[in-house]
Amino acid sequence: MELLPIEKDRPPLITQGQWLWLLAALIVVAVISFTIGWRPILGPRARPLTNRTFGWSAARVARGKYLAETVSACMDCHSPRDWTKHDEPMTPGMEGAGQDFALLKGIPGHLIAPNLTPDRETGAGNWSDDAIARAIREGIAHDGRAMFPMMPYEDFRHLSDEDVASIVVFLRSLPPVRNPLPPSQIDFPVRYLMRSTPQPLEQAVDPPDVSTLEKRGEYLVQVAACEDCHTPRYHGQVIPGMDFAGGSVLEGPWGRMASANITPDASGIAYYDETLFTQALRTGFVRARPLNQIMPWADYRNMTDEDLHAIFAYLKTLKPVPHRVDNAESPTFCKLCKASHGLGAENSPTH
Repeated sequence: MELLPIEKDRPPLITQGQWLWLLAALIVVAVISFTIGWRPILGPRARPLTNRTFGWSAARVARGKYLAETVSACMDCHSPRDWTKHDEPMTPGMEGAGQDFALLKGIPGHLIAPNLTPDRETGAGNWSDDAIARAIREGIAHDGRAMFPMMPYEDFRHLSDEDVASIVVFLRSLPPVRNPLPPSQIDFPVRYLMRSTPQPLEQAVDPPDVSTLEKRGEYLVQVAACEDCHTPRYHGQVIPGMDFAGGSVLEGPWGRMASANITPDASGIAYYDETLFTQALRTGFVRARPLNQIMPWADYRNMTDEDLHAIFAYLKTLKPVPHRVDNAESPTFCKLCKASHGLGAENSPTH
């Protein structure tokens, strides 16, 4: 058998330039894996849906209504509102029918709170019970997409299994409303980066410990997502040591406002007593000063006295954080929260 001659001048399979491109690609892959991880590329972590359903009962409807309308304020975002009025009234007959947040400034894209009524064509009528529960607590939409974290699913994951079941049962009881809305369109690269946020719940969430007023208040503060607005963030990350210290700027049809410092510091709500706190959430006024309507006091005002007292009891246990925020003053840059708000320049990291 005759052997083929060796081709000494055969070009290499990979040229030096190609090796350099391959090395650069490997470096990019390494940087991605060590910084933002693989989820922006692979998609969000999501547990498979189950066929579990939540049985109807009058008690569940009542509990779910209280949570969705009053505590967690689900209807506040998922119903069209007149944001120009102090109590931001809902459009009649549109409870849970979704809301377009096109006028909300600072959102990277066009955000839609979907129709949650059981309408089969434009709402949640074809979504399974577990799909709704997963969306509420785990941040995965019924179609498998990661949800924009303005939906406070990281707070709602504290909802007990029974409480989330009650919310789902209540949503099923709403009158179906036909209200076609487009899906949210989040800008690049945020629509990929936010895929890292959802985390599956792999085990049951037991009823909360409400053995003391403070513990009851802690649960209510968690599922009301108070921290979501009252703890400032920088580039999407919570600023360490600034829990509940206010300064998050929200701008839209209600104007431009920064959330209040609700820690028991002298710059926060140290001067509040239980009566003043209850009056503020019942009326939307702190004495003569109106609360901005983006603060959902119009929902919270319907909480029971016991729940409002529990929330105030828990807030008094927070670490006091010096951080002056005053929406009556002209905005100036704040070195603490990295935002511009009233009295911002009077805050210093050294004080």
